[in-house]
Amino acid sequence: MRTVTFGMNISIDGYCDHTIFDPTEELYDYFTGMMDDVDLLFYGRVMYELMFPYWADVAKSKSGTAGENRFAERLTAIDKVVISRSLDSVDENTRIIRNNPAEELLKLKQQPGKKISLDSVSLLPELIAAGLIDEFHLVVHPIIVGKGRPLLDAGSLQEKLKLKLVDTMVFKSGCVAHHYLKQ
Repeated sequence: MRTVTFGMNISIDGYCDHTIFDPTEELYDYFTGMMDDVDLLFYGRVMYELMFPYWADVAKSKSGTAGENRFAERLTAIDKVVISRSLDSVDENTRIIRNNPAEELLKLKQQPGKKISLDSVSLLPELIAAGLIDEFHLVVHPIIVGKGRPLLDAGSLQEKLKLKLVDTMVFKSGCVAHHYLKQ
């Protein structure tokens, strides 16, 4: 069975709005390296629209830094699934699933392949409750913002999820990457 990983940048106070972070080349290299073991990205609509077409444009134009360009090329090359009831069209290596994200992710998890990378805060509680997420990669940025989108809304989990810390990495920027496995 394939492994499902969830990765997210968060502030010290638990917010994950991507507009508040200023990733370094080191962080782009970290996330690009994580994608070496991934052959499917599983997005909610909001995250998909945040990431694309922006990164697809960077990959085509090579308009970013060296780290951004490598990240963009790797990200856009991977097949994607986006959960959406409203999207009409997506990139060529992306397909839309209209409902039942947990059921669809379970089917994908049972297929042969590399890891599946989940990137959706809105789907997180449902997919945690379904027991479908095996690994968590949280990069904590040294910033307190006091507002924005929290990683999880209060009361969104019926029961707590116990994790085991298996690795940490400290970056020159002060960011700390935490890698957890579901217990």
